[in-house]
Formats: sequence, structure tokens, C-alpha cells
Amino acid sequence: MNKALIINAHQYYPFSEGKLNATLVNSMVSHLTTKGYETRVVTMAEPLDIEHQLDLHRWADVVILQSPINWMGLPWSFKKYMDEVYTAGMGGTLCNGDGRSADQPKANYGRGGTLSGTRYMLSVTFNAPAESFNDVNEFFEGKSVDDLLLPAHMNFKFFAMQSIPTFSCFDVMKNADIEGDLARLDTHLNTYF
Repeated sequence: MNKALIINAHQYYPFSEGKLNATLVNSMVSHLTTKGYETRVVTMAEPLDIEHQLDLHRWADVVILQSPINWMGLPWSFKKYMDEVYTAGMGGTLCNGDGRSADQPKANYGRGGTLSGTRYMLSVTFNAPAESFNDVNEFFEGKSVDDLLLPAHMNFKFFAMQSIPTFSCFDVMKNADIEGDLARLDTHLNTYF
């Protein structure tokens, strides 16, 4: 049986309660369960047991990060999660240090990952409209969603994980299309799982 770890990185704010991210996570769980996956869900609201989180990453065949993008990046609570869990995993659980050796201190940075059989997917929600990306005349100056998410991709690459194409919901605060987003998510999951 395939195993999926879904991390809901939403950080609660009174103006952003996390309903959309929770809805997307629930849809993923339902969809993946139907496809025969065993799933585990982690939220930033629960107490952090670092060893358990490391065990979940070793257990999973795929890790899905469901996250809003706040101020052009991941929420601070998930950054704290990464700082604590991922740093603890550098002793061999997630990677063997940064991949370099005393014999070659300038070579192989980022090549020490131990999760080479594990895939990951970023699923993100934006207040920004889709039109603000990939257009040199708009705010992101022609950059793509994945350009903005490069640090998140590099974190998972550091563990030797393989990327599944990113899923994005846009304009979620002013012009939300939840039904359309859920339909697109279903298609995305059918394509890559």
C-alpha cells in the first residue's frame, strides 16, 4: 500500500481561518484513500513531536505540503517546523549532513539526502491572481509560481526527494472559485497519483 504524508502548513489568523487549506487536505485524503493510499495528516496546530515527524517522513512514499503563501513565502509556523524537524533529520534520518565530506569540502553540497525513493508535491494557495505570474508586465515580473517556491523545492531536494508538479489556487481571498479549484485538484491528483 502506498503511503502519503500531508502537511497542512496553514497558520491561523482571524482573517484567514484555514478553511480552504483544510478543504484541500480533506479532498486529498479522500482522493488518495480511494486510490489505495494510507494517509497521515499533520497540522501546525498540534504539538510537535520531532521524532514522530521524522518517522512520518521515513514512512511516506509521498509528502504533500498544503500551504498558503504569506508574504511571498511559507507561514512562520511551518518554517519553525522545518527548522526543528528537518534540522534534527540531518544526522541520517532525512540526510547525511549536507552531502560534503572532509575529503571534498567544496563538492556535493545538498547531495546527502536519504529519501531518494520519496516524492513530494507542493500545493499552495495565493491571494494573488494567476495573471500576476508568468507576465513580465505584472507584479512577479515574469516569474512562475515555482520560481517563487524555489526555497521550498530546494528543501525537499536536499533530502533527495523527487518533485511532483505544483498545484496552485489563485485569488482565494477576493475571487475564490473553490468548486473549480477542487475540480482542478482532482484532475491533478488523477494525473500524478
